[in-house]
Amino acid sequence: MLNNMSFMDDRYRQIIRQKIVDALAALVPALTRRDVWLPAVPNKATVVIGMRRAGKTSLLWQILADRLAQGTPREGLLYFSFEDERLAGLQAKDLDMLVEEYYRLCPEWRDRQRATFFLDEIQVVPGWERFARRLLDSEKVDLFLSGSSARLLSREVATSMRGRAMEAVVLPFSFRESLRHAGHEPLKRPERLTKAERSFLDNQLLAYLARGGFPEAQGLDVRSRAELLRGYVDVVLLRDVIERHAVSQPLVLRWMVRQLLGNAAGSFSVNKFHADLKSQGVAVGKDTLHSYLAHLEDAFLLRSLAIATDSERRRRVNPRKVYPGDTGLIPIFDRSGRANLGHALETAVLLELDRRGAETAYVRTASGFEVDFHARHADGRQELIQVCASLDAPDTVAREVRALQEAATEFPEARLLLIALDIPARLELPAGMTVVAASEWLLGKREH
Repeated sequence: MLNNMSFMDDRYRQIIRQKIVDALAALVPALTRRDVWLPAVPNKATVVIGMRRAGKTSLLWQILADRLAQGTPREGLLYFSFEDERLAGLQAKDLDMLVEEYYRLCPEWRDRQRATFFLDEIQVVPGWERFARRLLDSEKVDLFLSGSSARLLSREVATSMRGRAMEAVVLPFSFRESLRHAGHEPLKRPERLTKAERSFLDNQLLAYLARGGFPEAQGLDVRSRAELLRGYVDVVLLRDVIERHAVSQPLVLRWMVRQLLGNAAGSFSVNKFHADLKSQGVAVGKDTLHSYLAHLEDAFLLRSLAIATDSERRRRVNPRKVYPGDTGLIPIFDRSGRANLGHALETAVLLELDRRGAETAYVRTASGFEVDFHARHADGRQELIQVCASLDAPDTVAREVRALQEAATEFPEARLLLIALDIPARLELPAGMTVVAASEWLLGKREH
């Protein structure tokens, strides 16, 4: 038995050493640059989280490339993937081999220079968290972690690292990133764009809203894209929700997903959904349904918003508004037959607010008007944002304006903003209210 263990240790060590040698010699892949916010806190690991296939591994390579460009020698930047069948059965105690073999190959780095380790798919090794914490405490190493399994998709990883980790969330491509990926990112200021360039951007936005931002979905035909994204959803449900949380009623979970993703930007009440299931003879507890919704959010398949209020009771009894994790999921699950441009745009705006680090909720006024988003930014700025496909109809403008005006009485510090795809040439708005084209706002350009 001891001889067999010794043989396995030697085998693991040889494989790890060879992977390190190959990794330090590997060329950095050319990838579309991502605009992901990274925490800058010394002596903390950065855990890259997000839905499957959103681009987490690509971000690790981007960070490595940036450090290389800033002057860190290549041998100080180690990307190591544990997704290797030859490492099956590796235990936490074996992870020290990675450190020993790296410093054996690069002895001048130990305790003298600060290396950076990018450990991908490390969650396949049971007990990896203890190793990661010890590595931060005992070596001069910056640590980036990522993986595709539910354990590293989840915000729970920060808890398992006992305060030693910060999150970097990777969402599918933003509008700007999708343009960059296709080689169409605008480099001019909005006021310098020609009419033809503005029209091109508006056309690209319509395509982006239908296609979504998953990197692999870019450039695919409609049928191939639908099959790809449907497969993503199936894998998330099976691995990140059903298997991970031992879901006892997977059929109920799938019904819930179809309803939520088929009604983008719609209200969802667990109480009403529970009553609907009960009327069909399906027995399931309300607490179970609340858990299912939380699991789906934890896997980044969807995003829900509470009502903007300081009252915990009001927040609890009001329905939540639910959005898919990517606009490309909308046409797959929507059965209305409508284009639903407004809902897709609303989803894109919410995901962009998430990228910008805003705390977001929706507003319902005393008169029953609804404002899509109340956004509170990290610097304290507040915005009330109304999103719509077109402002051509006067009654639409009047409704959106009145909703913003009423909400402003509850949030007097907030800036009032209308975001639309189509803005008429002559549009009169009350003082203090701003309108901006959706393409400009999503690109982060100056508003007018």
